[in-house]
Amino acid sequence: MLDTMLCLEEFARAAGTHADLRVQNLALASEPAFVSVVNRFSLTLTETVTCSPEGAYVTSWGYRLGTVDDVNGAAARLAYLLAALPA
Repeated sequence: MLDTMLCLEEFARAAGTHADLRVQNLALASEPAFVSVVNRFSLTLTETVTCSPEGAYVTSWGYRLGTVDDVNGAAARLAYLLAALPA
């Protein structure tokens, strides 16, 4: 069984390695659990990411960023969407 909370913690860590991103909220006790990430230079550029039971990272508007097998790639896709510079 997939531990979605651990997966979201790993995603938050990976997103935090990008220079322009900041983890705004890691809500593991909510239903569903999520991580909220914001561009440091534009607070309007923000996204909420959940982890599906199948192991996919999904944005609040349904875009599939990637899977738990490539958490760094999924975080990089989010950074691209939020116009952030690479780590």
